[in-house]
Amino acid sequence: MTQRSIRRAILLASFLGLGLAGIAQNVIAQDHWVATWAASPQTPRFSFPRLPTPSPSSASSQPAQPSQTNQGNPPPPPIFPAPPTIDNQTVRMIVHTSIGGHRVRVQFSNAFGASALQVGAAHVALRDKESAIVSASDRPLTFGGKTSVVIPPAAEMLSDPVDLEVPKLGDLVISIYIPGEAASPTIHLTGLHTTYISKPGDFTAAPVIADPSAKVQLWYWVSAVDVVASPKAGLIVAFGDSITDGATSTPDADRSWPSQLAQRLSANKATAGLAIVNEGISGNRLINDGAGVSALARFDRDVLSQPGVKWLIVLEGINDIGIGGRPGAQPPDAVTADDLVGAHKQIIERAHLHGIKVIGATLTPYVGAAYATEQGESIREAVNQWIRTSGAYDAVIDFDAATQDPANPKQIRPAYNIRDHLHPNDEGYKAMADAVDLSIFTRKSK
Repeated sequence: MTQRSIRRAILLASFLGLGLAGIAQNVIAQDHWVATWAASPQTPRFSFPRLPTPSPSSASSQPAQPSQTNQGNPPPPPIFPAPPTIDNQTVRMIVHTSIGGHRVRVQFSNAFGASALQVGAAHVALRDKESAIVSASDRPLTFGGKTSVVIPPAAEMLSDPVDLEVPKLGDLVISIYIPGEAASPTIHLTGLHTTYISKPGDFTAAPVIADPSAKVQLWYWVSAVDVVASPKAGLIVAFGDSITDGATSTPDADRSWPSQLAQRLSANKATAGLAIVNEGISGNRLINDGAGVSALARFDRDVLSQPGVKWLIVLEGINDIGIGGRPGAQPPDAVTADDLVGAHKQIIERAHLHGIKVIGATLTPYVGAAYATEQGESIREAVNQWIRTSGAYDAVIDFDAATQDPANPKQIRPAYNIRDHLHPNDEGYKAMADAVDLSIFTRKSK
């Protein structure tokens, strides 16, 4: 072999080596953060516009028929009691993952705090049972390398990443110690898992919260959990009101429709890498504030800011109709079908600007609910017709068809009715999850 040939061989080997190394680095770089769980931050105040009290004649043994006088306060979930004040205590919360990953970080929110939130310590771990953790999995969380942090009012804070093998469809335990009194805590009112509040002291690393001072069904300050996932992993955001929030699902059982859809996604090879987070707020409205800020107002925070988001499912508007679609409703609460369609178009356009595909979900039946009226039902049907036929959405999920009573399509199927003719039970939520065509998430872009 000549000297020239040797030089060429060395150059080629070097080139190939560098090329392979570059490819490997590129593959590693494509591992990215994806939200595996989230809950929309809220203020403890839970308010609706005051509606006329229904007259005795509006109580009917035929709840399937809407009445012009059936204008009572919105149905369950009820007005929530004030959450326990946290003062020199540890709050231990359970969150249920959708996908797994090998690194994790936690986002804490002081979005509605009236003052700075002092966090003395925070930990994340795998759950054993109830408030007990798998001790070997316990990881202290840091913030810029520090074990404590001050979160300013209206701000959010991400923890530093920690190495932890997070399972798919598994429970994580997040413990946060607040050394002082936390006024106006930022919470999520429909906590689907039991939260344990300790006696005074820092118990963030404790194997179990023994003899807690309180157990509540809400989340304090924690707003998201992200994992480092594979390059193909992506996120679906479920955006809605109490029906998405899972307000009437069985606690500690993960039976909301987003949770049951997560199980279907995980079991299907083509969608196993897709996470889904529940950004529902019980009582939420599309246009106006009520229980939580409106969907239009929280869109950037709850949708665009989620890492890895590729799809958005929108199920919003029934509370706008129930409150503002009644005869005599006054601005700003009064709504028409055109108002709601215009708001849907805004969400679609804003999502498309960020490359997010948007899936429209039809509004489920509500005739017989406390705030159902004939006028409101006409609005619901008009909005559903637009969702199904306009082509504005990238895809459609017909939750209306999946949950309606075949004998009376204007009302929820009796087997799915949680008693208020609006909210589904666990089986109703399953029917909703089963109505989602998983091929929506695997189709190639047009």
